[in-house]
Amino acid sequence: MPDSAARSAATRVLSNVRPWGGAPADILIRDGHIIGIRPYDGLSAIDIDGAGLLALPGFINAHAHVDKSWWGQPWVSYGGQATTEGRIAHEREHRERLGIPGVEVTLAVLRESLRTGTTAIRTHVDVDLGIGVRGIEVVREGLAQLGGAIDAQIVAFPQDGVLRRPGVVELLDLAAREGADYIGGLDPAGIDRDPVGQLDALFGIAENRGVGIDIHLHDAGELGAFQMELIADRARRTGLAGRVNVAHGFAIGEVAASRRAEIIAQFAEAGVSMTTVAPVRPAPLPLRALRDAGVPVGLGTDGIRDLWTPYGTGDMLDLARLLAQVSGFRYDEELREAIEIGTSEGRSFVGRTQHGLAEGARADIVLVDAENPQDALMRAPERSLVMAAGRVVVRDGQILI
Repeated sequence: MPDSAARSAATRVLSNVRPWGGAPADILIRDGHIIGIRPYDGLSAIDIDGAGLLALPGFINAHAHVDKSWWGQPWVSYGGQATTEGRIAHEREHRERLGIPGVEVTLAVLRESLRTGTTAIRTHVDVDLGIGVRGIEVVREGLAQLGGAIDAQIVAFPQDGVLRRPGVVELLDLAAREGADYIGGLDPAGIDRDPVGQLDALFGIAENRGVGIDIHLHDAGELGAFQMELIADRARRTGLAGRVNVAHGFAIGEVAASRRAEIIAQFAEAGVSMTTVAPVRPAPLPLRALRDAGVPVGLGTDGIRDLWTPYGTGDMLDLARLLAQVSGFRYDEELREAIEIGTSEGRSFVGRTQHGLAEGARADIVLVDAENPQDALMRAPERSLVMAAGRVVVRDGQILI
């Protein structure tokens, strides 16, 4: 592209950066999108000097709960029982005193996520009999206060089950009518004790309202594998291919290899994706087998310092390192793969067909002082600059909005 065109009134130049650790380049940006990448020659006029830093795409958090966090508040000691039911009860008892859900607490964790380079999120937001769908409005307000810096898709999430509390199905339907992108589910067998009934309800709403489905599935072993088959069958029969996700899905790493291969093949055929939070104790997802079969895999933080767990910082680069570690990654191509899962490969989880350092993508760019992506993964250095839709929102680790 001629330099005169690059310097048009609407075009910005992020100069002298190394996309994915490659040769120095200039990234040309207009209307919030990348319109070209050219070799850096040190001669052209610039708007932002990248100082030779490593450039990565903005991070995509494919599984978050931004309505739940107490980030930025005084320390909250954990006091619940370490079971799914125990954590649900503990959260219900204490969330109100922490202002959850609330715009202030949601905005705090969104800002921290942005500060560390996350520019797109799929977030689950609790929908239940105690708060109705108010949490969704809270999250939307928090996102609005960031002026579009974080692009988000919202999942109406039934944290206390779908069927066992009469009225939750109706709330999920209301959330879908009012613009939620997805509706969630939770352990159809383990929580509701009725996998067919829960899936009937969820897929019925999804078909009627034109939304997707994102189901938390913690149930282990063969019980979890059985539900995965039910989900794949429903996705195939209802035509919701590409709009159904299984989060966690610990069972797929626990069953025999032959059984695992069957489920992966069913997911690939039915267009079912998976998201992981890089858990330390359960068997990790078979990342390579899933990706080789064409099953999209997303990476997410889950809760960040909330009433379920005191862990989490929202830093997706640090989480990608944990994913590499629990997956036994060592080779350079594997380490880069961990970052790709948390960036460009997460595009479908936030409704994008393209995300990365390429022409046509939204200009979500993260600069770090690192030799290459592998070095960045191991050290998770300060984000020197974060650009969201072409706007600089973080500089030298400090958020500007």
